[in-house]
Amino acid sequence: MSTHADSPHRERKGSGRRLPRRLAQLYVGLALYGASSALLVDSGLGLEPWNVLHQGLAELTGLTIGVVSIFVGAAVLLLWIPLRQRPGLGTVSNVFVVGIAMDGTLALVPDAHALTVRIPLLVAGIVLNGVATGLYISASFGPGPRDGLMTGLHRRTGRSVRLVRTVLEVAVVATGFALGGTVGIGTVLYAVAIGPLAQFFLRVFAVRPAPGGSTVVAAGQPERAILPG
Repeated sequence: MSTHADSPHRERKGSGRRLPRRLAQLYVGLALYGASSALLVDSGLGLEPWNVLHQGLAELTGLTIGVVSIFVGAAVLLLWIPLRQRPGLGTVSNVFVVGIAMDGTLALVPDAHALTVRIPLLVAGIVLNGVATGLYISASFGPGPRDGLMTGLHRRTGRSVRLVRTVLEVAVVATGFALGGTVGIGTVLYAVAIGPLAQFFLRVFAVRPAPGGSTVVAAGQPERAILPG
């Protein structure tokens, strides 16, 4: 007969059984996120906000966009220190895995010139980005460095998450565009579509509660953090 005293043991055991799945979701999600960003780059029709900045800096420095993504992610992570944010495994992994996967995919996928190829690449990139977001966030190993910056500023300034996110993304898009990053219809479509796509795939990939009532994914958190970065 089960007793209340047994429940912490059951929770730890249930969480332990789910750890391999969570790790798989984390790294597959981050790799797919980098691959999806590469498809958007190849489409040439517009990038998500932070990659506009990464591409602009890549044009300026001569580095690959993936390497720039790693450097920017590391720099943003340093900004967590005064904001008293605590990184998780997913945070640190995000810095490296996304950039490596982006450069790897760009090396494998040939450049597209015809619009009949670029539009499908754009659509595939946006949908795959939603899948990657659902996988990675549902693993619950911590937010990406850019989302952590957003939530940290939200807490320190008292401003709404919506306002903080808008100001940050307008700033990075404007800076990236000035440096030569690609802004276009893809940037707009990404902004409109990624929220609903991410919310859908968060539900698809949510890790179910462990026996005894424990939850591997904190209730409500993925619903708020819909974009990794």
